[in-house]
Formats: sequence, C-alpha cells, structure tokens
Amino acid sequence: MKNVLITGANSYIGVSFEKYAAEHYSDQLSISAIDMLDGVWREKDFSIFDIVYHVAGIAHADVGNVSDELKAKYYSVNTDLAIETAKKAKAEGVKQFVFMSSAIVYGDSAPYGKIKRITKNTEPSPANFYGDSKWQADKGVRELAESSFMVSVLRPPMIYGKGSKGNYSTLAKMAKKLPIFPDIQNERSMLYIENLCEFLCHVMIKGKGGIFWPQNAEYSSTSEMVKMIAEVSGHKIHVSKAWNWVVGLASKIPGKINGLTDKAFGNLSYEQTLSKYDFDYQVVDLYESIERSEG
Repeated sequence: MKNVLITGANSYIGVSFEKYAAEHYSDQLSISAIDMLDGVWREKDFSIFDIVYHVAGIAHADVGNVSDELKAKYYSVNTDLAIETAKKAKAEGVKQFVFMSSAIVYGDSAPYGKIKRITKNTEPSPANFYGDSKWQADKGVRELAESSFMVSVLRPPMIYGKGSKGNYSTLAKMAKKLPIFPDIQNERSMLYIENLCEFLCHVMIKGKGGIFWPQNAEYSSTSEMVKMIAEVSGHKIHVSKAWNWVVGLASKIPGKINGLTDKAFGNLSYEQTLSKYDFDYQVVDLYESIERSEG
C-alpha cells in the first residue's frame, strides 16, 4: 500500500483521480488531499506519504491582454509553488513526486491547415507566459530528481471528461445546439480523464520516473467529436465540407478570429509511439469516452 498526497484539493483532475483510485486500486493506493490556497500546507507532515501528486495550478485564460500582476501570479502558482512543494517532499523523505505539466510547453497548436506533431526530439518552446510558467516548473522539479527521489512529469494534451471545463465543454455546447458544422479533418491528441487516472495509478504503483506523454489511443478531429457529442446527446447536426470555406476565411482574419479558428481547427498531436509504455492505460476508446462524458 502506497500513501499518496494530492496537493491541490477540489481540482477536477485531483478529485477524479481520488475517486478512480478508490474504485480500482484501493488495495494498492491510499489517497489524501490538501488545499494549497493558503499556507497551512507548509505545516503538514509529508514524511508519512510515499508519493506527492501535485495538481495545484492556474489553468490558462485569455493570454492576449493580461496585466503584469496577473502574469506574476501565474509564475507564483504554476512555477514557484510547484518547485517549493517538490523541495518539501524531497526534504521530508517522500519517494516519488508526480507533476502535471502540459502539452502547452510545446507552444500553441499549428495554424489551420498546418501540421504539428510532437516527437521525442521536439524541444519545448512556450508561446506565452502561461506555457512558460508550466515549462519553468517542469524543468525545476526535474532538477530535484535523485535515485532516492523519483520525479515523474506528465505532459498531457487536452484532458476532458464528465464535468470538465475549458475547450471541451465549449465544443459540447456547440455540438448540442448548432444545426450545421464544417467538416475539417484536423488532428488532435486528447486524453480522457479515466485514461489519465489509469495511467497515474500505474506510474505510482510501479514507481516510474521521467517524462511521460499520455494520450488516447486515437487522434481526434474537431468535426468528428462534434458529430459524436451530437449523436450521444440525441441532437441532429449536419457536418459538411460545404461549410469549410467559412473556416478558411476566418483563418485569414487577423486578431482574435484567426486565433479562435486555429484553436478550434488547428493541429497538435503527439506521435503515438511517444505514448506507448509497458502497461495498458488506454482503457476507454474515443466514442465511449464521449458517451461517458455526456451521459
């Protein structure tokens, strides 16, 4: 039995993982969680835990027009807090530190019509302060790794599931309301929450360190996901290439419209070989993940 402390209580990923581990691996993992919003966590005894799983952080917002004060807060929470937590874990004898980095360390998705596939040789290159705050933490916690202190860094693509926020929930709302949608065959790596949780359980039980790139077994396309969401929700939507010209036009309008188009229909994927390990974690396929997310 390994004792795990989640640093970042009430987060979507933290709560999901705690429930999943309790349901599937309760004989091997015992999970606790602590809030990081105040300084009380600094007084907590980490020595009773085998693993610290750090999920606390500020998710990305509109990075276009942000004050220096808010940028400083991103670095304070996403970078400094992560490194401070890892140092405390190491000093108090914790054996493994698991950190949630992000695919955002590789920059934005490729513009509409362009390919961006990340391989083991792709160097991180953050496009903005949010990506850089995650990248600085990614590097900082790995520098603490030693034979007695295993550091496991995950760089997942977009995570989604029932109750998740962000881009997936926006897409789901559109899929349930719009009568028509363009048929764009872009390529996205995504990670369903249960596949992530299964991955985490293996990494913790086996005590694996290093950098990891978990993703679903299949790539996704925006139009394909819209069709699936509409279908499982009982909504009729007509997905057709006849509307692709609208996306092409929008991609040429500079500013926010161009940015939103690239975000929705651009390409960003991990080479599949990057995400294969000596254990099976891709337990839910794409269609079933949509059914579970919308069920």
